[in-house]
Amino acid sequence: MYATQALTQLVPLAADELDKNKVTPGVLGFLVFAALAVGVWLLMKSMNRHMGKVNFEEAPDPDAQPDQEPAATAGGQASKSSAGSAGKG
Repeated sequence: MYATQALTQLVPLAADELDKNKVTPGVLGFLVFAALAVGVWLLMKSMNRHMGKVNFEEAPDPDAQPDQEPAATAGGQASKSSAGSAGKG
């Protein structure tokens, strides 16, 4: 609320130079845009730094109990047994 009151106080000072048919963002618009651009640049720089620290390889769980029979071996035996029964029938 106070910022809008401050801006309305500055408009009469520029009334002599103010063209009613031309609307421009002015210096305040440029400063806001520049601040947003700098903020986005800093956020991207921080994100790149944090993404560099990420380890994408999954570590094995030390608390997990190993399976009695690995899944790859069980799948291989199941396909061999089904192929053998199909040939006998």
